[in-house]
Formats: sequence, C-alpha cells, structure tokens
Amino acid sequence: MNFKHSLCYLPYLCLALLLATPSWASERFKVVVVMSYEENNPWCQEIKQGIDSVLADTSDIEYIYMDTKVNFAGGQAKADQAFERIKQTQPDGIITADDNVQKMLVVPYLKNQTQTPVMFCGVNANPSAYGYPADNVSGILERGHIRESIAFLKQLKESIAKVCFLAKDSPSGLALKRQVKAEESSYLAKNNGFYLTQSTDQIKQQADTLNAKCDAIYIDSLEGIMDSAGNPLNHLQVFAALEAAYKGPIIGANKYHVDQGALSAVVKTGQEQGEEAAKLLLKAMQGAPVSELPITRNFRGRRIINITTMERQNINPRPIVLRSASLVSMQK
Repeated sequence: MNFKHSLCYLPYLCLALLLATPSWASERFKVVVVMSYEENNPWCQEIKQGIDSVLADTSDIEYIYMDTKVNFAGGQAKADQAFERIKQTQPDGIITADDNVQKMLVVPYLKNQTQTPVMFCGVNANPSAYGYPADNVSGILERGHIRESIAFLKQLKESIAKVCFLAKDSPSGLALKRQVKAEESSYLAKNNGFYLTQSTDQIKQQADTLNAKCDAIYIDSLEGIMDSAGNPLNHLQVFAALEAAYKGPIIGANKYHVDQGALSAVVKTGQEQGEEAAKLLLKAMQGAPVSELPITRNFRGRRIINITTMERQNINPRPIVLRSASLVSMQK
C-alpha cells in the first residue's frame, strides 16, 4: 500500500483509537489530599513530592493541612472542614497522610461510607486500629528502619552498646514505641530506655539520665514538643534543645533529621509514602477494586551521614562505610 492510499484510512484509524481509549484517559481526575500536619512540615513536603511525581500528569490535586503538630486541639475542626470540602468538590479519589487524619476524618466520615477510594500513607499504628482495610480504604504503612539504623551506627562507631529512644508523647510516638518493643530482640544494641516527652523542659531534666544510660539516641516525631512558654516547636528547635542536653550520637529516622544535625540514619522517606499511595489511588480511580489493592509498607531505606556532626564527635569510620552512604554537611 502506498502512502497516498493509506491516508484514506486515517480517519477510521483515529475513530477506532478514540473508541478504544478508556474515558478516564482523556479526563483529569480530581484528587483531595488531607495532611495531618502543617504545610511547612518537612515530612509533609516529602509526601507531597511523592504524590505529585505520580499524579501531576493525570490529576488536579488539592492539598488540605490539619496542622495537628502545632495545634492538636484544633485538629478535629480542621478535619470537619476537610470533610465539607470533600463533599463540595466530589473528588475521584482521596489520599490521607499520617495517623491523626485517620482518626479524625477517615474513620468517622469516609470509611465504608462512600464509594470514593481513600488511600492512606504515613500510618504508624496497626491498620486494624482503624478497621483497615475497608471497602474503600487501603494504603501504605510507615515503619522506621530502626534495626538497620542501629546496625549502620555500629559501623560508624563500634563501641555503641546501649541505645535509647526519644519521641513526642503522641500517637506517632506511641506507635514507634510499639515497633521498638516488637523488634528490639533483633537490634545490635540494647534498648536501654524509651522516653516520651511533651516539652524541652523535660528533655533538660532528663539530661543526666540520657548521658549516663545511652550510648546513642534514636529520634522521631519531635515536631510539636513545647518550649517553656508552651509554644510548639519545629524539629530543628527541639533538636537544638536535645543537642544541648545530650552529648552522644543521635540517630535520625528521616533525611531532614540528618540534614539538621543527627549523625546518621537509614532513612524512610515521605517520597516513598506519597508515591505508593498515589500509585494505589491511580489504580483505583482507573477502575481497580480497592479490595484488590492490599495494604503495604515502606521498604526502601537510604544510608545518610552528616559529616559535620561526624567530625565534631571525632568519629573516624572505615572509608568503605562512607562510600556506602550519602553524605551531607552543615555550615560550621
């Protein structure tokens, strides 16, 4: 068939392709994302990056922030407002990030009460605590790479034998405590204490105990801890108070912990949480039953070392340990 003759068939070919293309492929989805925390929270920013990387080409995404790290008492009112917005916009899909939004929005308003698929991410609790999976709910759990982070720290400093844990006294902190309790027999250092705190004053009061009992401290979920005047602090502010009180190595759970001064981590990332939740939601919006999208958890971890902190603490690991990790530094 010559080229001129084949042109006669182009209209029919185009019509056939249009008829064969699913309706969702030519329309943009409407997605609402409800974050438990505030917009400038580094974890929320990482999750947003992950969601956008998957859905930006196919969806119009609206982000709502409940600000529960800085104002937990106002969280339920923000959840109520988010539900009103969802009713108004009638999205094709919803993503909900972290535990507070599950308790305040998904469980009372969305779970088994709508056909709209809801995918969670950043959930620390056992999913059964929220009755997940549900007819319209699935997602990805958040689990810290604690075992791996301790093993990595021992490569940096072999003398580490006793590790303590510090987190805000909150649902996320309690979930971290449950994870440590379940895993601690596999750690390469003894769990020598778990400290849940609400204020930097408590951290100062615990300084002697922490320095005496802990060869290193693993931290997570510090945002929202209060200062002496009762003002909620961000992670960098809380970390400064911890550094003033405790002189040993500090292990982070997230990249921004190491960026802001923790010695090392095998990090979990918000990007992975956002990407996986978005992939699940896209499948659901394209017609996959939520019942066929099982709950998963994060598995990717990345080794990171803050070389400024390493030098300040006079830690001199083998070169191969440095070559296996991403290195970050801070202004001295």
